[in-house]
Amino acid sequence: MKKIYNTSNAPSPLGPYNQAVMAGNMFFTSGQIAINSKSGELVINNVKDETKQVMENLKAVLNSANLDFKNIVKTSIFITSMNDFNDINDVYGSFFEKGQEPARETVEVAKLPAGVNVEISMIAII
Repeated sequence: MKKIYNTSNAPSPLGPYNQAVMAGNMFFTSGQIAINSKSGELVINNVKDETKQVMENLKAVLNSANLDFKNIVKTSIFITSMNDFNDINDVYGSFFEKGQEPARETVEVAKLPAGVNVEISMIAII
């Protein structure tokens, strides 16, 4: 059995998908990009601000299921330039307790939705 999660505190999906799905004790988020859910505007001034907005969107999706970053076991990060890797890491890492970061991969891709530079999805457990 699965349960669908969508919250107005994160951007609405840009296609035929939901923000997250709970299946058993596992919670899967869809990839989030840097759209401010209140204004609907993209936050792409610089990659640090962009990554912070992505993480805030993920936080809102997690909170919709009464979860937080302590529940995350796996993260996938897609970026358009490995030159941004360190800046993304700085912001991303600040959302996790040191030493308790989840497993992860970071992949450089040619293009992401809406012309953004970073997209992140997560898997959490209860």
